[in-house]
Amino acid sequence: MRPHAGVAGRLPPALAVGGGVVLALLALLWGGAQGAYAISPLQILVVLRDALGGHAAQGPEHLVFLNIRLPRLLLGAAAGAGLGVAGALMQGLFRNPLADPGLIGVSSGAALAAAGAIVLGPQWWPDLGFKLGSWTLACSAFAGGMLVTGLIYGLAQTQGSTRIALMLLAGIAINALAGAGLGWLSYVSNDEQLRNVQLWLMGSLGQSRWPTVLLVGAAVAVCLAAALLLARALNALALGEAQAQLMGVAVERTKRWAIVVAALAVGVVTSATGVIGFIGLVAPHGVRLLAGPDHRVVLPCSALLGAALVLAADALARTLVQPAEMPLGVLTACIGVPLFLWMLRQFRGRV
Repeated sequence: MRPHAGVAGRLPPALAVGGGVVLALLALLWGGAQGAYAISPLQILVVLRDALGGHAAQGPEHLVFLNIRLPRLLLGAAAGAGLGVAGALMQGLFRNPLADPGLIGVSSGAALAAAGAIVLGPQWWPDLGFKLGSWTLACSAFAGGMLVTGLIYGLAQTQGSTRIALMLLAGIAINALAGAGLGWLSYVSNDEQLRNVQLWLMGSLGQSRWPTVLLVGAAVAVCLAAALLLARALNALALGEAQAQLMGVAVERTKRWAIVVAALAVGVVTSATGVIGFIGLVAPHGVRLLAGPDHRVVLPCSALLGAALVLAADALARTLVQPAEMPLGVLTACIGVPLFLWMLRQFRGRV
């Protein structure tokens, strides 16, 4: 099924996917060239050619790019792709182009758990840091996001079915409660803890390490593959739950798996990078406006556009206030909000 295929002004699927790939690659090259040590895009291509060919590093650009920038770029691409896919799933599930992954509580739950680990962890769980080491904050954030999402999903259950309206209301309430808990933790924290909490809440790719990159990249790849399996069912769900059931779609299973996949994608990304806002809203909404609502196109293109947006924002974060670094979440909002408003103005007849 392919809703609204052939609508005038829509990009053909092949052109949309191809354009997304080109945009993501350009963002990757541009982001790799930015920084205190300038590396041209041509040098980046040479470094990649040498690395793939098994040649030893021949200059400082090899060391800087391969050891510092490449893991950061790959983590940023994976983070943007995960957030874009999760946003596309939520917009398809809620049948609303203005929905975003925050509605299922995973970001607020991760933020609350991370803040709890920073502020209360040394007093309440002193052995946790020794057992998990540098993974303490990431594991706490992931667990918190999954728990809050599970709570919201449970509250939305009525007679064996998931009520989307109840999920929306439960999400608003639980997000508000998590915000209150976060405010209390900020109030009782000391200056160092408060700074660490605020830095985590604003997001960053500065802590990128190869184990983290591999874990996040693998998780996002699995989530994207699982999301693509839901594409046809989400297309049918856009016509309404009753119509989707008549078409043979397992509606409850589709809703359940969409929530699980979106929660896992956002949970893994947020646990590694902190909170990065607006990507899950802007990327899939922009793709829908340009290429139509077919989830077979929306899902991969949202991943590509999300990756490009995060890479562009991170490049600006590293260069605008050198030698300092701006929080990534601030840049994604500064890029996302004007872009989103422009899209609304240009395509308001389609919203």
